[in-house]
Amino acid sequence: MTDVRQAITEEQWQRARLIWDYHQMGHDLAPVDVAIGLGSHDLGVATTSAGLYRAGLFQVLVFTGGNSPTTRARFPRGEAVHFREHALELGVPDSAILVEPNAANTGENITLSRELLAANGIRPKTVLLVSKPYMERRSFATARRLWPEVEFLCASEPLELDDYRKSIGDERLVLDMLVGDLQRVIEYPKLGFAIAQEVPEDVHEAYESLVRDGFTSRVIGSGRSSS
Repeated sequence: MTDVRQAITEEQWQRARLIWDYHQMGHDLAPVDVAIGLGSHDLGVATTSAGLYRAGLFQVLVFTGGNSPTTRARFPRGEAVHFREHALELGVPDSAILVEPNAANTGENITLSRELLAANGIRPKTVLLVSKPYMERRSFATARRLWPEVEFLCASEPLELDDYRKSIGDERLVLDMLVGDLQRVIEYPKLGFAIAQEVPEDVHEAYESLVRDGFTSRVIGSGRSSS
């Protein structure tokens, strides 16, 4: 196990970059009926959503998310509420935003957003999911499982891993989160939470190596949220 005070090695960062690249879907963006900004600790989701709205990719934007132990201090009124406020500051009109303030995990992000849209008479055929950079693949796999008739695209703030780790300020936490999301990509299809995604051998080896090194605070069964 890696001591929490031990510096992260370049080999570990190389493995993390493999996982980072895998998490991102690389979709070519196009106009869609609706965008859903998935709640998290990362305000970049709201910033990116606002930019894509101004670029004309959609006319309706849902922000979804309540609170979790990792976001309650930063977003005390709830993730979706704070994301909406940030998007308003960036020029998105209030009339374009719907707020879903209760979701506690990614599955609820999708199902409750779908219900909110339906309640407003909106039944989209195409949806853009805006998430943290390392959450694109998991959000895609979850949405395809829960809303299979919709075509999904994924987007996130265009950052390299080195820039993202600086923006978060806790390098070990970044690796823990990369590992935790990949574990969910691997395990959630077995539980019926997501569609299966092929994991390349080098990515799987990088994941297993980082688990052995102790980057496990966000894995299922660690005492953290499994959302």
